[in-house]
Amino acid sequence: MSAKKKLPAPKADRRSAILDAAEAEFSAHGFDGVTLRTIANRAGVDVALPHYYFGSKEKLFVAVFDRRAKILNDLREAALIDAIAAARPGAPTVEAIIRAYVEPLFKGPHLKEPGWNSYYALVAYVNNTPGWGGRLMTEHFDPLIRKFLDALRLALPGMNERDLFWGYHCFSGALTLALAQTGRIDTLSNGLVQSEDLADACEHMVPFITGGFEAARRAAPAGKPQAKPSRVKSSAH
Repeated sequence: MSAKKKLPAPKADRRSAILDAAEAEFSAHGFDGVTLRTIANRAGVDVALPHYYFGSKEKLFVAVFDRRAKILNDLREAALIDAIAAARPGAPTVEAIIRAYVEPLFKGPHLKEPGWNSYYALVAYVNNTPGWGGRLMTEHFDPLIRKFLDALRLALPGMNERDLFWGYHCFSGALTLALAQTGRIDTLSNGLVQSEDLADACEHMVPFITGGFEAARRAAPAGKPQAKPSRVKSSAH
């Protein structure tokens, strides 16, 4: 018997099928390693439909990134609001803030749905790619990140602003690698640790990042002047 041909996606689901296929392809091969034809073939639709629905590969890439960003933002903002409310009239702890940021990402019920691993890999790719990272991460995630930074300022009064932002930079790097789930730590640990075990990553990342912020605060007590960028005078040649 000959193998059955893959049936085309129903008309009402074609747009979603294209987004799903593009998400999987972009997360695996990056923006430049994927063509609209490849995406159409994976989605089981006519090769002209990705262009019809989205106009260009770049617009399709942005649409894929847009699709799940609000879900993550809503989950984390709700967790942050709860952490702040639970601490009143005092300030939330650093650990509570970091947990509100990480736990919805790594333990949320949405992870049971197909496609999220691909989306997480895509976020890691975007956050680590000049051009895309500065554009899409800034647009979709920076407004919420600023709320988390404000909460950290409450928990760490007087913390040097440079330390705060470098601390977040290190935090973002750890998150990016965890979201990528490359499998490197699996090999490095001889299977003791699995990169796809995001719940385990959460429980190790939260105290580690918390300790980093708290150590930076202890090293720069309130009142310590913040370092100013040096000015280099130019000379004529």
